[in-house]
Amino acid sequence: MSIKLFRIDDRLIHGQVVVGWGQPLHVRFIVLVDDVVRASPSEQELYRMGVPAHIDVIFASVAEAAARLPEWDADPRPGIVVSGDIATLAALTENCHRVARINVGGIHAKPGRSERLRFVFLSDAEAAELRRLAARGIEVTAQDVPTARPVPLAEFA
Repeated sequence: MSIKLFRIDDRLIHGQVVVGWGQPLHVRFIVLVDDVVRASPSEQELYRMGVPAHIDVIFASVAEAAARLPEWDADPRPGIVVSGDIATLAALTENCHRVARINVGGIHAKPGRSERLRFVFLSDAEAAELRRLAARGIEVTAQDVPTARPVPLAEFA
């Protein structure tokens, strides 16, 4: 499998994804899965600006990503799939049994969420969704940067 990381990060593409994860994984493509960004060329351009030219950026809706996951898995180049929320990655795993691990990288505070880790704030419903993913055999860990210890789901949800 050439997709090296499935990441939930509400900031989507930023330095921590591109440099922190991209460099050690030798990433050559990033798939940003977000229906709103997929429909907005101006937002796409903003995200592209933060990515070096040697890394392709693919913008996909949830439906497009679900259909194209086998194609990206077959790509010989290493890649990352990033989404801004749990529901998006949960939707991708419905028909794709290839997703073995999900990295929770950054879910920030907003009403209805409580702090689980310094970089992970979840509502009870979001925590339950992560537990449902884990119950299906997907390893869910929280890790903001590759040098940090992966925190098992049981410690934060």
